[in-house]
Amino acid sequence: MIPVTKPFLPKAKEYDDYVHSIWERQWLTNNGPLVNELELKLKNYLQVEHLLYVTNGTLALQIAIKALDLKGEIITTPFSYVATTSSIVWEGCKPVYTDIDPETFNIDPKKIEAAITPQTSAILATHVYGNPCDIDAIQAIADKYNLKVIYDGAHCFGTKYKNKSVYEYGDISTTSFHATKLFHSIEGGAVFTKDPDLLKKMSHMRNFGHNGPEDYSELGINGKNCEFHAAMGLCNLKYVDEILKKRKQLSLYYLDKLQNLKASYPKLNKDFDYNYAYFPVLFDTKELMHKCLVALEAEKVYCRRYFYPSLSSLPYVQQTALPVCDSVVERIICLPLYHALTFSDLDLITRVILRVQHYDIEDVMETQVPVGIEEDIANMLVSANENAS
Repeated sequence: MIPVTKPFLPKAKEYDDYVHSIWERQWLTNNGPLVNELELKLKNYLQVEHLLYVTNGTLALQIAIKALDLKGEIITTPFSYVATTSSIVWEGCKPVYTDIDPETFNIDPKKIEAAITPQTSAILATHVYGNPCDIDAIQAIADKYNLKVIYDGAHCFGTKYKNKSVYEYGDISTTSFHATKLFHSIEGGAVFTKDPDLLKKMSHMRNFGHNGPEDYSELGINGKNCEFHAAMGLCNLKYVDEILKKRKQLSLYYLDKLQNLKASYPKLNKDFDYNYAYFPVLFDTKELMHKCLVALEAEKVYCRRYFYPSLSSLPYVQQTALPVCDSVVERIICLPLYHALTFSDLDLITRVILRVQHYDIEDVMETQVPVGIEEDIANMLVSANENAS
């Protein structure tokens, strides 16, 4: 079986050594020494000013919204994982969706301004698949209308924009260290900000609002993480460069093998270094995508429709028709991509996909073209190619 992803795991002894140290100290949670060590090493690796290690990426978004005291409407993307929207609703705000760029699949800045109302308090944008949004355009709009900016950077570990970590942008950036991510701590996440006062506020908020053993500075929540998760993060951080290198090799191999596929791929922001977090394929037709999914599953290869459905169709939000997003979600899948994947695995995956495309066109010809009529055959070939594109 080839799943869409598989978590990277270090050598068991490396993790066991950390677990033994936890047993010796008997300090399991509440800002323990491994949590502090991981925060410091992450700051050094990512070259960011400030970060806080929290329970998960969803809670990171919720803390960001609460820390900025957001009310009313938050403009956001319909093309992301559900947590991007559910966090907004959970915190009592209203998500307002704008359509996505047809090439990058990120929120389209050209559509944001028209969605701003007197109730708008912020923009919450996702760097989809680790490909940064048009950060400069979004910030210009935020400055013009005095809005806060939160970035959901759950896919962005190791991504840089203009030679700086993508987490350095916005009022607050967030990320996930879930087991499905290229860097993980089993469960976990982080919030990032360049504002020291905001950092202090979020530090209190993740610990029930404590400002000392018997004092509370504000409303808080249990957003802390434990020593066991931090231990996994410390183990995996040693391998990040190797992980990033392998994912790039696998992605380029995919691209080479799928040169003739009737599909396209996200247009990458030219001002950044990519982390190859996912390998999304936007098929030219939803019919071809579905046939490939079925054929791959028959070979025990499991892809995911990241992201389907559009978040603007969720049952607890105002339904919104967004033509670009609605088209993309019907045609896109992410192919398997993880460190233990082999090039032989990729040969199997790409061979199945290309065979489906080939026979998809052949089937059209065999069932609809009268034998021996050359003009009809030529017309059907043209029609098949048009349908596939």
